[in-house]
Amino acid sequence: MTALKKWFVFAFTTLAFTCAAQASVQEAPDELVKRVSVDVLDVAKKDRDVKKGNMQTIFRLVEEKVMPYVDFKKTTSLAVGKYWRQATPAQREELTKQFHDLLFYTYASAISKVEDGHKLQFQPLRAKADATNVIVNSRIIQPKNPEPILIGYRLEKQADGWKIYDINVMGAWLVETYKTTFTNEIGRAGIDGLIKTLKDKNASLAKGGQPTK
Repeated sequence: MTALKKWFVFAFTTLAFTCAAQASVQEAPDELVKRVSVDVLDVAKKDRDVKKGNMQTIFRLVEEKVMPYVDFKKTTSLAVGKYWRQATPAQREELTKQFHDLLFYTYASAISKVEDGHKLQFQPLRAKADATNVIVNSRIIQPKNPEPILIGYRLEKQADGWKIYDINVMGAWLVETYKTTFTNEIGRAGIDGLIKTLKDKNASLAKGGQPTK
């Protein structure tokens, strides 16, 4: 995995350890991201099982806490691009599942590597009061690097609250990054070929344990 994709993953993992029931439809998107981000760093630094790399504990926490905040179907459809319209309902379902699992396993791995010195800073939200699609900007202060990692979260307001569907790391969007990979794979082996590639990758990542479903 490239360093950029690792930071995409870390950006998502900062949303992993807070209860979905706490988030209300009225909660502002920047407040949601800030609250959850602070929680994840706090827990990642203090939880003994997480610090020891207990993947079963991490899998369970990711499945229970991060998934309610991410619209994986939207993220997948955007990453697959024009081919999403060509995919059958069954292929769309499988693509979403496999992309979900790919990010899921990678989130879990990234959580186990959170360092005590990581800190978060947020910029004021610049959006109209009635906006339904916003970007929340933040940066990660690294303990061993003077240069911060700039992170942008793209959220959409849905019936059950704000959902994240894309991440920007240092000027590059996650969807566009994966879109290039997915387009190349589909061009080479078709939609089923991309599904197989994702399945194979997930099988490799799963060697560290199985997620709690």
